[in-house]
Amino acid sequence: MTDASLVDVSVVLPTHNRPELMALGLRSVLAQSLAGITGEVVIVFDACAIEVPDVEIPAGWSVRGIANTRTRGLAGARNSGILDARGEFVAFLDDDDEWLPGKLAAQLERFAQYPDALVVGTAMVVDDGENRHVRLVPTETLSHEAFLRNRNPGLHSSSLVFRRSMLLGELGLIDEELPRSYGEDYDILLRASALGLVSVVNEPLVRVLWNGQSYYFGKWAAYAEALQYLLRKHPDFASIPRALGRIEAQVSFALASSNKPGDARHWAWRAIRHDFRQVKAYLAVLISLRLVTPHAITRVVQRFGRGI
Repeated sequence: MTDASLVDVSVVLPTHNRPELMALGLRSVLAQSLAGITGEVVIVFDACAIEVPDVEIPAGWSVRGIANTRTRGLAGARNSGILDARGEFVAFLDDDDEWLPGKLAAQLERFAQYPDALVVGTAMVVDDGENRHVRLVPTETLSHEAFLRNRNPGLHSSSLVFRRSMLLGELGLIDEELPRSYGEDYDILLRASALGLVSVVNEPLVRVLWNGQSYYFGKWAAYAEALQYLLRKHPDFASIPRALGRIEAQVSFALASSNKPGDARHWAWRAIRHDFRQVKAYLAVLISLRLVTPHAITRVVQRFGRGI
């Protein structure tokens, strides 16, 4: 890069009133080896005061805080950071997660190996406060069909690194129309995989905290609304009945959990017609009949490092 104001990597770290967790995430970034490149962390304060933590900043790194000037929420905050970033690459980190040693270097090496890659992610470790579970991804190259069939949840938003030129160009920014920004990471991975290569360093290099502190935890009505939005936005789900049934089953579960039993059963039957193996559709029916609670199901699956 010829412009001295540019850096190699910009880390966009949105935050909202979680200073202690955010500071841990920031330190995990600053502990990454830069090996001769330059990096910056752009902390985006979403509807809260700009208070950059007082941390030691190693050589090669810089840290600054900005306000979210776009739509309130995660999508707008990410976009505020992307637009303010100066890096060739843009990396995401949520304010309740941490990067593990070697994460950034491994991804930049993967970009060097595959110059056509639009995005490079990693696998993750899920930490529920009591246990840690390693979540890998099925393959190191994920196609658009693979994302239609499966969210590939081992690939978390806090692991993703993009070429900034693509975010500002053909790929586009994070979708701020998504209700509560839910599924914004899945949406951009669907879009990226439709355009080109999505690569994964299949090592658990991100620690993701799952202990009920997520902003999305238990927001069932928003889940249902956002999933229906994704179905409308990505009509290619309909090209694979099992993929369509998977999303419909998730909608039914979310509707049942938000106390809409009739709508939940309607979506459950749709899911089962497209794929009778959709367990969440059957669970949604049980919830709608008050035979089990969503909290009980969520507690069981999280015990195994899984999510609904």
